Amino acid sequence: MLYCAAMLDIRTLRDDPEAARAGAIKKHLPDRAEAVDRALALDAELRALVPKLDAMRNEQKSAGKQLGKLAGAERDAFLAQQKARKAELQTLEEREKGLKQDLEQQLMLVPNIPDAEVPEGKDDSLNVEVRRFGEPTAFDFEPRPHYDLGEAQGWLDFVRAAEMSGSRNYMLFGDLALLHDAVLRFAVDLMVERGFTPIDPPLLVRDAAMLGTGFFPGGEEQTYRCEKDGLNLIGTAEVPVTSLHAGEMLAEEDLPKKYVARSACFRREAGTYGKDTRGLYRVHQFQKVEQVIVDVADRETSIAHHHAIVQNAEDLLQALELPYRVVAVCGGDLGVPQAMKYDIETWMPSRKNYGETHSASRFYDYQARRLGLRYRPKDGKKPMFCHTLNNTVIASPRVLIPLLECHQRADGTVTLPAALRPYLGGRETIGRPL
Repeated sequence: MLYCAAMLDIRTLRDDPEAARAGAIKKHLPDRAEAVDRALALDAELRALVPKLDAMRNEQKSAGKQLGKLAGAERDAFLAQQKARKAELQTLEEREKGLKQDLEQQLMLVPNIPDAEVPEGKDDSLNVEVRRFGEPTAFDFEPRPHYDLGEAQGWLDFVRAAEMSGSRNYMLFGDLALLHDAVLRFAVDLMVERGFTPIDPPLLVRDAAMLGTGFFPGGEEQTYRCEKDGLNLIGTAEVPVTSLHAGEMLAEEDLPKKYVARSACFRREAGTYGKDTRGLYRVHQFQKVEQVIVDVADRETSIAHHHAIVQNAEDLLQALELPYRVVAVCGGDLGVPQAMKYDIETWMPSRKNYGETHSASRFYDYQARRLGLRYRPKDGKKPMFCHTLNNTVIASPRVLIPLLECHQRADGTVTLPAALRPYLGGRETIGRPL
């Protein structure tokens, strides 16, 4: 797989270093702001070295012609001089190689510059609500949390799963396993109807794919790594799907590329000790349907795609008859590669709050530069890096939390949304009276 050194165009750092520094500060990544200065210092030294190297290489090329005109002691002295010059050139070439490697390492640390519309804030508590659909579910009985309801119905087993696989694991049984599959199938069908190409991607990827999509460096602690094979279990299908055309030159007339992928996903959940320990909210293994778009390098087109992929997820939640809200993610909650992100949070009665179920991101050319993902414009101008976007269509089992909790009845049965009934044999409810 081919990928480029820079996530940001080095010219952006040269022309407006303050924007890159301010972007890192807005994301509350002060160490990444320092990487901007280190990258610029390395770039300056490298650029100063290049003319000297070019002159020395040209000198070597012309030395052969001069050597033929010399004889005796003069020839010997010239050869000794050239030997010294060759050694000096080799030393400078090694320095050039080292500078390029150091520059690449620093550029990998420089985050994407957040858009001006990204709210200020240090963490997700300062994300800004954009809109909401529906109202939090009201009950005329005491509702059960999904874990109590699931265990009472024989649908959920956390104890055996933990004995087998450790904490934050689960097993689904019976109708809940079928509901889990139904939601995922419905999500894929919805996206295929909207013109997305379905993909069944690999679950293990090389480091190049993690680097190319911006998960490395920085996301290693959240990744399950197979050290023996040098492979990583994906935390989202975004990684293999966005990497699909790495190193390729696409034709503009073949864009946009719209893909939807259903896959298992794996996350270590490092740093979450003591958080969300009960139920299905924060688990190590889950299924996700992901939408990915690759298109031309046009800012307004990317913004339009971003709103469209958020709408896809909203349409699905509305079909599932679930209350939710859309929030604009603040700088401190924004990942390294994103320029702008919206989260969708669905109402979860057991949490007495909205819980994140979807994330929709736009990157402009940040990922494409790392992946060497380019296209040739119709007008014949020089190739350009593509723009990329992605969004969760659905993630399960997390979405099972609102599905069970919002649609439960007083007797412990659960009403199925009309959109899912064809996937469950036409039934209107699941479960038995408790």
